[in-house]
Amino acid sequence: MEESSIKPDPLPDNVSVRRWFAFYALLLLLMGAPLVVLIAQSPFSWSQWVHETETVFRQTTPAIKLLGFGIYLSICCTFCPLPTGWIVAGVATREAAVAGGISGNVAVVALLTTVTVALVGAIGSTIANLNDYHVMTWMLRHHRIAKLRHTRTYRLSARWFAKSPFFILVLFNIIPIPVDVIRMLATTYRYPRGRFAGANFVGRFIRYAVIAFVTWFFNLGWIAVVALLGVAVLLATHRLAPPIKRLLRPSANRAEEKVSKAMPTQE
Repeated sequence: MEESSIKPDPLPDNVSVRRWFAFYALLLLLMGAPLVVLIAQSPFSWSQWVHETETVFRQTTPAIKLLGFGIYLSICCTFCPLPTGWIVAGVATREAAVAGGISGNVAVVALLTTVTVALVGAIGSTIANLNDYHVMTWMLRHHRIAKLRHTRTYRLSARWFAKSPFFILVLFNIIPIPVDVIRMLATTYRYPRGRFAGANFVGRFIRYAVIAFVTWFFNLGWIAVVALLGVAVLLATHRLAPPIKRLLRPSANRAEEKVSKAMPTQE
């Protein structure tokens, strides 16, 4: 069969890539415009913002911090793998005070900081992950990439993913890994976009809430990110080792059968 006769796969769930990125551009404009206005009204010059970004950012209003935080996280995706943990911890520090002045009660401020940082962060990361979803959808419309669906590795992975797709997506959004293969698998599997967004939001909210609470309540700063990263990796290894072993076992068994058949039998 000639390549020209192979038709691309049909659109999954009638996804419009152009419409999504038009919406994303509008969203960036709606967040970026007030951010520029607030920065212009701040007592700091543009030169200070450029050369003393970290120092100036700490002294700005919560609105500037949260808008910048949300925009940054909406850009962090598989195709633009910028780190996220540092800014989550930075916005959640007591020095940032995104919920400061609301209450004198330590527990209330800790709770408000945790919810605010987790909510804004989860929305930003969900938008970024939806960017991944639409870029992968566009790529899978080309038959060369769509051939991935016909490989044995994909079929085994899809079978494992189908057992509990929402939970798996939530789990992998809690685990801080730089390249999310599960997100790619979910898109290739054509997991519904609404459920995909929901799972991403829940997972990221939990991850950022833990980082924010630990950072603020124990005043740990960067130590919180490093410690939680180590704990998450250990938990992920423990949780994912059994299914991975089960996934690889059939291949190992077949390899052993081939070797045993190839060996001459002794009479």
